[in-house]
Amino acid sequence: MTDALFLVPAVPESGAYRLDGAEGHHAADVVRLRAGETLLLGDGAGTVADCVVTAVRRGALDVEVTRYRREPAREPRLVVAQALAKGDRGELAVQAMTEVGVDEIVPWQAARSVARWRGDRGDKALARWRAVAREAAKQSRRAWLPTVADPAGTGELAARLADCRAFVLHEDAGQPLATAPLPDTGTVLLVVGPEGGVTPAELDAFTAAGAEPVRLGPEVLRTSTAGVAALAALSARTGRWG
Repeated sequence: MTDALFLVPAVPESGAYRLDGAEGHHAADVVRLRAGETLLLGDGAGTVADCVVTAVRRGALDVEVTRYRREPAREPRLVVAQALAKGDRGELAVQAMTEVGVDEIVPWQAARSVARWRGDRGDKALARWRAVAREAAKQSRRAWLPTVADPAGTGELAARLADCRAFVLHEDAGQPLATAPLPDTGTVLLVVGPEGGVTPAELDAFTAAGAEPVRLGPEVLRTSTAGVAALAALSARTGRWG
């Protein structure tokens, strides 16, 4: 079984280290690691250390670093603008996209999104997306944590498209994502619409900014699964899963 990953502010390069706080409590009291077992320490920014547990305390572990490494960020960078969805569908999308390697998620307030992030409710929803992304990154042993950006409206999102290779997932598009030209470096940005779909006005705004409408296949996917499927296709095509 792959060693569990615990996130720390700074990864030690060598020697002894005490894992305490919330992560130490989880390792010692929830996962119940014992002396002689191994784990990973990471900072979420590419640095990882293999460690062996030397002592167990209440709410903390003492570990010894056995290997220290830096993992480079993968190219091209994959960003998904995910339309807000009702219920827990947005969180499910964030979790699954993190597990398959998304680098950034932009919560998008689409015209047909049933969910509306306003005031304290919006702040709590954004915090929940970020917490879900963090936990999913730990679960999938990611060296790099994805960023969950502040929510964006259609105009703000369109303004980002000029600096990247952008695609809008659309069921009526003629171009398959499977054969669309991709860059080797830079950023690929995918726009995933809500359950009601991307409006003609939104599609016009995105294409005017340089985005290309693409389709995944003959099936119409839900907003919680479309981004995951597209990321998987891109990861295979770009060699990130090679």
